[in-house]
Amino acid sequence: MFKKIVLCMLLCVGAVYAKQLHFVFISNGLDVDPFWNVIKNGINDAAKEVDARVDYRNSPTGDRTEMARILQAAISQRPDGIIISIPDKDALGKDIKRALDLKIPVINVNAGVEAGKELGIKNYIGSNEYQGGMLLGEQAKKAGVQSFVCVNQEITNTVLEQRCQGFADGLGVKNNMLDSSSDPSEIQKRLAPYLDKVDAVVTLGPVSAGATIGLLKSKRMKKHFVTFDLSPEIIAGIKEGVLLSAIDQQPYLQGYLPVILLSKYVPYGLLPDGDIYTGPALVTKENVDLVDKLTGKFR
Repeated sequence: MFKKIVLCMLLCVGAVYAKQLHFVFISNGLDVDPFWNVIKNGINDAAKEVDARVDYRNSPTGDRTEMARILQAAISQRPDGIIISIPDKDALGKDIKRALDLKIPVINVNAGVEAGKELGIKNYIGSNEYQGGMLLGEQAKKAGVQSFVCVNQEITNTVLEQRCQGFADGLGVKNNMLDSSSDPSEIQKRLAPYLDKVDAVVTLGPVSAGATIGLLKSKRMKKHFVTFDLSPEIIAGIKEGVLLSAIDQQPYLQGYLPVILLSKYVPYGLLPDGDIYTGPALVTKENVDLVDKLTGKFR
């Protein structure tokens, strides 16, 4: 009888560890932004490696209320872990705390490192956005730039504001942020009046960068033009000299690493102590060929 009880206990424990893990990845990514496709590549590769089910969820328009509803629905499923970007602590904080109170492991990615810490999340995986902006701003200052406009396609995202503020501080001037919307034609319409007034243009992602590349080409203008994140269009812009540089935050790792970490934490309690910074890394004409063939998949 004792042997049967022990055997049953071992089999039951084995069954718990053998079950397929289920994670929910909730992002503030817009459907029109190709940046998040690279994150999805990382998620999918990691899920295959550890045989986990990972559901990617987002609001197509980046609506914070909808993000909160998505998070609430995920919590009701009681997944083995939640991976989430935090563009707005006020909109998401209450539900994140609820997930943590229910002992659902949460990893913060891409946005909201400070907010995540305040809410009690132990790990952040993503870039240091302010430092990325500072790096670009310091370079602009050395190039003689004195004024700029920062094109913000998602004005409610505090992370994007950090990028603009970092650039302003690196340059040593007041922040000048333009609420551009995420529509390419609207971006061009709102940005056009600034082109004769500023020395530099900063864009914060592929959507605004692509629209700005098209605008500058149509007007045959050259500006001290830099951006955040990568896309085939941004890479081409750097090669052509329309863009001077781009900050790469290695989004593939932001999708890949949290899935891997949770797959070890849930059954074994293993988790690194602290944050993992995936950027900023600078891409210029000097090293653009090294990342060109990887853009859209790994970069």
